[in-house]
Amino acid sequence: MLLADSCAVIFDLDGVIVDSKDAHEAAFIQLGREAGYSISAEQFRDTFGRRNEEIFPLLYGHPLPEERVRWLADRKEAIFRDMVAGQVTPLPGVRELLPALAAAGFHRALGTSTPRANVELILRELDLREYFETIVGSEDVNKGKPDPRVFSLGAERLGIPPALCVVVEDAVAGVAAALNGGMKALAVTTNHSRASLHAAHRVVDSLAEVTPADFLALIEACAPAPI
Repeated sequence: MLLADSCAVIFDLDGVIVDSKDAHEAAFIQLGREAGYSISAEQFRDTFGRRNEEIFPLLYGHPLPEERVRWLADRKEAIFRDMVAGQVTPLPGVRELLPALAAAGFHRALGTSTPRANVELILRELDLREYFETIVGSEDVNKGKPDPRVFSLGAERLGIPPALCVVVEDAVAGVAAALNGGMKALAVTTNHSRASLHAAHRVVDSLAEVTPADFLALIEACAPAPI
């Protein structure tokens, strides 16, 4: 029988713990006014959740010096933090699910393309930092989703095999990253339709719909048959 303390749940941040999409879009728009680029709603939608290092060359339409990309990324995230400070609220079900998973014995990690300063601000304002044993942010990996490293590094730090991990995501690229890493994927329809998230092992509209037992059942149902 599979026990919760041998399993892990790895959460994305944006669109899973908080819905910060509008603030991120506003930060890109404000920076564009300062730095001489424009971003359409379609461009933002198609790049949301990717690393800044990948996004800015696309917005400018040509490669950029590393120093310029780093300045743009730092400035955009500073604008974002100013916008959301004091305005952060969790998505439905988050405050109930995290302590329930901890009480059940699941290991918990956060895996996100977001810089650590953003992560720490959001978790501090929500008073949720204690529920994550490890955090993997943009500074910890050199490739963005659908590359699985942001999640596989979290699993490594927790000491849990990928097959016993469930990734909670809201983005198509994030679901692909979980599957590429040999993990289960539970998708939340915060920013994308059920149809677009069909590759996930389960799709829900809110984390209020799931309990620790659901995560254990998902892992058990998808476990390989014994040889």
